[in-house]
Amino acid sequence: MTAQNTIQNGIISHLSPYTVPETIDRLASILQAKGMAIFARVDHSGEAAKVGLTMPPTQLLIFGNPRGGTPIMLAAPLSAIDLPLKALAWQDAAGKVWLSINDPRYLQTRFALTDEVLKPIAGLESLILQALA
Repeated sequence: MTAQNTIQNGIISHLSPYTVPETIDRLASILQAKGMAIFARVDHSGEAAKVGLTMPPTQLLIFGNPRGGTPIMLAAPLSAIDLPLKALAWQDAAGKVWLSINDPRYLQTRFALTDEVLKPIAGLESLILQALA
């Protein structure tokens, strides 16, 4: 594991060379090109500012494709707590921007999913890396 990539508590984080909004924009574009739906984009720091609080830039992208997610939820109904998929772009205290996702292997272990059921989301990290290129 390099300093640019970390795995902690089932979350994979990659250092982004872009701002938080740019990181989410790039990822959303790649996901849509792959046929995934963007269900929501949550600007946590923007919402905090609306109530007079400050936090570093932080945005969450909620996305997926029912063709891939539905079989997972059929195999393990509680997996719906983690679906649709999410990606979090956030700025740390040092000003570095990170893009974080749930590790599909963590979800596989958490919900005892077979490799076949997990297959539609197994390549998620490669899409993350494309967004950061």
